[in-house]
Amino acid sequence: MSLTELIAGVEDSEKTLVVHNADDSTVDSVVERFADRNVTVATASTESGPPEYVVLSEGNRVLSATSLAEIVPDGGRPRTPGFDSEPYKPILDELDETMFTSYDWRRMLAASREIEDRAWRAGEGTLYAGFQNYSTLEKQLAVYEQLGTKADLDVTAFAFPDVDLPEHERTFDVFPERAAEIRDTWFVAFDGGGDEESKCALLAEEREPRQFYGFWTYDPGTVDYIFDHLGETYLDGRSDKRPAAGC
Repeated sequence: MSLTELIAGVEDSEKTLVVHNADDSTVDSVVERFADRNVTVATASTESGPPEYVVLSEGNRVLSATSLAEIVPDGGRPRTPGFDSEPYKPILDELDETMFTSYDWRRMLAASREIEDRAWRAGEGTLYAGFQNYSTLEKQLAVYEQLGTKADLDVTAFAFPDVDLPEHERTFDVFPERAAEIRDTWFVAFDGGGDEESKCALLAEEREPRQFYGFWTYDPGTVDYIFDHLGETYLDGRSDKRPAAGC
């Protein structure tokens, strides 16, 4: 299964978030909060039970339930979705593999930084990143040079060689690859450095010019699949993943 097929599989699994006992303005905040996610927001009222709570389901299966305040804090002012799972942990444990839509380049970069920062703080393990082409990677050289200074962190970047990379500190590996899925997808994956709970990945496909559709995940099995696919498809048995200086 390719990276784009993995994205399509997640896309086909739409979830429903039912908001219970909330007023219209609060429901509007929930709708706004999840506007770019593959989640249907519905409402319900109950005569008994906790006030203002949400239930996440997939088909007839209930995945999670939590207080509305956990996902719409501060009186209904939604926070920007991100990769820090703590504020929304009861929901994000299940929503982490729900599609986001129409992320532009800046939002993809911000999302990537969350995973890169986790790898930096861990200081060990393996980080794989794909920025589609050398033109995009070139703008991130300073970041990846810094990541590569961690002696126990193995950093590899995948990209289509559309330009020559400038001279740079060779603290990380660059793998030139012309495969379509490398050109079409943006990904950052961290294997957790031996900690299952620290595994995370971002994977998205550019379906329109500079508009990305994909998901993030903290699920160890999904992260392992991404690593296995990249390793087996592009790295196994290859000795050319570090280009010559200046390429």
